[in-house]
Amino acid sequence: MENAKDVESCDEGVHSPANGEVDKDDSGNDHDDVDRALDDENRKGRRDEDGEIDLKGMPMSKLQDIKKAMEILNLNVMHDGPAKTPEEAMLKHYQFWNTQPVPRIDEKLSTNDVNEPIESDKTADEIREQPYSLPGDFAWDTLDINDPAILKELYQLLNENYVEDDDNMFRFDYAPEFLKWALQPPGWTKDWHCGVRVVKSHKLVGFISAVPATIRIYNHVQRMAEVNFLCVHKKLRSKRVAPVLIREITRRVNRQGIFQAVYTAGVVLPKPIGTCRYWHRSLNPRKLIDVRFSHLSRNMTMQRTLKLYKLPEKPKTPGFRQFRKSDTTQAHALLANYLTKFDLAPVFSEDEFRHWFLPRLDIVDSYVVEAEGEDGAKVLTDFVSFYSLPSTVMHHAVHKVLRAAYAFYSVATSVPLVELMRDALVVTKNNGYDVFNALDLMDNKEFLEKLKFGIGDGNLQYYLYNWRCSDMPPNKVRSPPSHLSVQITMHPSVLLNPIINESQSSQ
Repeated sequence: MENAKDVESCDEGVHSPANGEVDKDDSGNDHDDVDRALDDENRKGRRDEDGEIDLKGMPMSKLQDIKKAMEILNLNVMHDGPAKTPEEAMLKHYQFWNTQPVPRIDEKLSTNDVNEPIESDKTADEIREQPYSLPGDFAWDTLDINDPAILKELYQLLNENYVEDDDNMFRFDYAPEFLKWALQPPGWTKDWHCGVRVVKSHKLVGFISAVPATIRIYNHVQRMAEVNFLCVHKKLRSKRVAPVLIREITRRVNRQGIFQAVYTAGVVLPKPIGTCRYWHRSLNPRKLIDVRFSHLSRNMTMQRTLKLYKLPEKPKTPGFRQFRKSDTTQAHALLANYLTKFDLAPVFSEDEFRHWFLPRLDIVDSYVVEAEGEDGAKVLTDFVSFYSLPSTVMHHAVHKVLRAAYAFYSVATSVPLVELMRDALVVTKNNGYDVFNALDLMDNKEFLEKLKFGIGDGNLQYYLYNWRCSDMPPNKVRSPPSHLSVQITMHPSVLLNPIINESQSSQ
């Protein structure tokens, strides 16, 4: 749904800065105290024959003051940043999320004992008519993304303020055409494209969106909103805009008679129903190493690395071809039947299926396997799809863009899934992609290691708003289609197979 740095700023009362670092106003005092104490002792302390400071003459009270300041600083660092694990989340106080209809972070649910709303549906009279109040210098603006100028503004906001890696080396680049695809599926409504502008300059500084979807949770089918692209300008995250954005999109969705939502985040909030791990398959290791996505380990040469990730020149499965509009009915039925085996999955209409999977250049691509049935008619037996989300390469003289493909939905009935996904890797490699990313959900674990995917250290949490149900393992989860702002903080360590050792970690 959102940039982890933005959603973390929703924890009112914690006052953690949106960038995940220690709040400079508070931590600066701790740093100053430590620096002053050390400076004083540098001036007063005796040096031994090697020139090192002799601390024997330092008063015990001063040492205790320094130790206390360091402990305070360490606690700030530990608790002010976003929670990346359930253990970290248990130590946090989620003041904003504790006011929302979501399960508590420590809530325990027995398997299959509950699958229902937390709050009852509201009547029209119970839903606020007027938008929530923003800080004084800001105003709401419903964005018309069919206007190229407004779409460009949204693109620039996300490109400059959404997901980027911790080292400021790579930044997601959501193309305008990609945004229209993600934000305008069948049934979309303009009112759910919710922007915030500066009153004086009219500059777009905040955004949140939702699109309608039908989601099955275990054996219950529910009409929901898929919330996505929560983004606040970096310079305004201390203004507490993110909580108001969430409340406002909730109000607008409620006004349309929908009271549940589904969303994802790369951080742990109250309370995930499932967690999946990212895996990454190098397609162009030379470029990844060149832009410092990775580096060669001590025991690997470039030639050995290229050989390790070499793929066939073309797909090997007979009948493997690109998905066409005329395939919709068969392919839709194929996927719908497959998704019944999972506990959390979308329920697509044929119109929605066409929207999400009909190939669009540099946005989404889909392939089928066509075979001849017993009566001689053509039948579709397999389906595979992926979408495109490049990243801007920062501060590199040659490479400006890193092209990444993300596994979308796949169904294998006539060939093993590993063979179908190998064909997908071949076409993405041939189409100029540099890396192929996948989550360990559905049946994906069948091919990840066999196809030389390397495990990442970034997770994606799945959340339901105003719904309580038991937790789900990754192999029982399938993400809704518009969750395309995948919350991975891109970093060298997560992209190449563990055979190529990395020293740094993502997130």
